[in-house]
Amino acid sequence: MKVVISGYYGFGNTGDEAIALAITRELKKQGHTPVLLSNTPEESAAQYGVSAAPRMKPAELLKAVAGADVLLSGGGGLLQDKTSSRTLAYYLGIIRTARLLRKRVIIFNQSIGPLSPAGEKKVAAALQGLKVIVRDRGSLDTLRRMGVKADLGGDPALLLEPSPELVRNPHAVVIAPRGDVTEAQEPLRQMAAHLREHGRHIIALSLMPEQDDAAARALDADQLVSTQDPQAALDIIASSGFVVGVRLHAVILAAAAGVPFAGISYDPKVWGFCEDAGAPVHNTAPDVPTLTRQVYQRTTPDWSAVEDMKFRALQSFASITR
Repeated sequence: MKVVISGYYGFGNTGDEAIALAITRELKKQGHTPVLLSNTPEESAAQYGVSAAPRMKPAELLKAVAGADVLLSGGGGLLQDKTSSRTLAYYLGIIRTARLLRKRVIIFNQSIGPLSPAGEKKVAAALQGLKVIVRDRGSLDTLRRMGVKADLGGDPALLLEPSPELVRNPHAVVIAPRGDVTEAQEPLRQMAAHLREHGRHIIALSLMPEQDDAAARALDADQLVSTQDPQAALDIIASSGFVVGVRLHAVILAAAAGVPFAGISYDPKVWGFCEDAGAPVHNTAPDVPTLTRQVYQRTTPDWSAVEDMKFRALQSFASITR
């Protein structure tokens, strides 16, 4: 079965690339043929070993959707109009196109929102009658309030596994900042300085180099890792003892690797993931002593809840053939 995947792929965001890696890998494992809609289709095709089509060239995008059996819209946080109404219009446009072509459409492990009242109406209308799977309970509640039926899945990146034979350093702490969340920067720098003074090895992890490198350098860490490779990011995280993530997929990859984590919630999707996982979560100006104490104590999430999330993420692929 040929499956077209629509998301924020090919933009150098390691979190979204982790989703692409997980989805394409699982689809191939199940005998499907993935086609990724990407901003850099040649690079994506080479990176994931799949077919790819340019997401912003209408004729080629239409050809890809027309030649597919199924459209997966997701994963990620696509259906929102906080960043731009054009973003929402783009993803809803692909969904409507696939429906007009009588393709099976699945809203696949997305977070929903934030949405304006006008955006809510558009999403509710576009999703009626579709199979909808969301990755957090907050999104489930949002859709129920909008009158849209949905099931709870899990972020596909939870299915990724670290490279074998990694050595974990329990004294290593990964901090993954986000360049545009400036209010978190000074608390994270203070925490990093305190941890270094007490023998912790601090790794600043930049998951979207163009946006995050400066913020990562400002942490004055022992080590700076800047990468767009999801497997490399996962392996760095898996070799550490704790992760503090402003970027959502820093904490998701920590959960995948079995490493304790705390989130800094610049967006409801971060809060929703940490809450569902039973992990510590803070606002964008976290209390430094509290966060530092959680790092020292390696405060753990609810690992059984994390396993449930992984199971739901895997089970969501069964919806493709139903």
